[in-house]
Amino acid sequence: MTESRTALILTGGGARAGYQIGVLKAIRELLREPRRNPFPILCGTSAGALNAASLAAADDFGAGVDGLVRVWENFSAHQVYRADPAGIGLSGARWLSTLALGWLTRRAPRSLLDNAPLRGLLESRIDFSRIGRAIESGALHSISITCSGYSSGQSVSFFQGRADIAPWRRSQRVGAPAEISLDHLMASSAIPFIFPAVHLNREWFGDGSMRQVAPISPAIHLGADRILVIGAGRLADETERPGSASYPSLAQIAGHALSSIFLDSMSVDLERMNRINTTLSLIPDTVRRDKGTTLRPIEVLTIAPSQRLDHLAARHAQALPWPVRALLRGIGAMNRNGGALTSYLLFEQPYTRALIDLGYADTLARRSEVVEFLDLS
Repeated sequence: MTESRTALILTGGGARAGYQIGVLKAIRELLREPRRNPFPILCGTSAGALNAASLAAADDFGAGVDGLVRVWENFSAHQVYRADPAGIGLSGARWLSTLALGWLTRRAPRSLLDNAPLRGLLESRIDFSRIGRAIESGALHSISITCSGYSSGQSVSFFQGRADIAPWRRSQRVGAPAEISLDHLMASSAIPFIFPAVHLNREWFGDGSMRQVAPISPAIHLGADRILVIGAGRLADETERPGSASYPSLAQIAGHALSSIFLDSMSVDLERMNRINTTLSLIPDTVRRDKGTTLRPIEVLTIAPSQRLDHLAARHAQALPWPVRALLRGIGAMNRNGGALTSYLLFEQPYTRALIDLGYADTLARRSEVVEFLDLS
């Protein structure tokens, strides 16, 4: 009989990933044995990759969640990107000179913000050698970190796990074995335009949510038959479509673009998964075995914010350092309509703690579903 494995998918979303910490905090409290990892397969993308790697490298699940709670409850933008006047001023000057004198300088800036502080934070907190030890001990089956190749256009899921896991190749997406490292995390979380790309092997990689047309697939390829997805935004369609007479600001357009990168693919993939499960339920097991089909039903539970995070971010936007506020105010990101862009960059305590509280409350509101899904009764 095939071993049943549960996967945890942590999606992208910059500062929005703080919501995932609240969900994990609630799950840890529901576990009879908090030390035991209920998710032998961990799949992370973008900011979710940072959380997934932290869990994979922890001594045990409960300790991993506790560590993440401490970091996210006390976050500061200075820990993620240079938010001081000199850093913001230098970045702004580079972009301005490129726009005005690009034909003369021939040297374009690599990103709007410098995320060197994030590299330092991850380097000090994650011992990547522990991932291999967790796999050897059986505490972890596998972990995947998804990045997007700028040259190939492929979505590459770098995975580390048991020796019997086979690489995969599908249209515009591949699974490649690797020892997960700091560079994989920095590449996966390199939000386009905002953070710089990272060179891995022979290619430059950026945020894993780009071109990730099937975000659930890495978990399936790694052998999961049950998958918990923690989203970074409301996955259900909005019933209200408000009108607006004013032209959208640059921040509003940028936020819309980022939301399409971080949210849309997951919604489409979940719909596709539900259709496949429905179709498979109509085909008897004997027929599927006789025909040799490799498709199998996958149980999926999705937990996503019950509130709009752009509106939540707009209420806490003043917590940002003043140089960042000045930069964002110039492109219209410091109001309700520009809150989507702010919601990805607002690594500050008031907002991240509100996200944790929301994730915690949303999970406990669905306590019976979570208990049944994880077989905790």
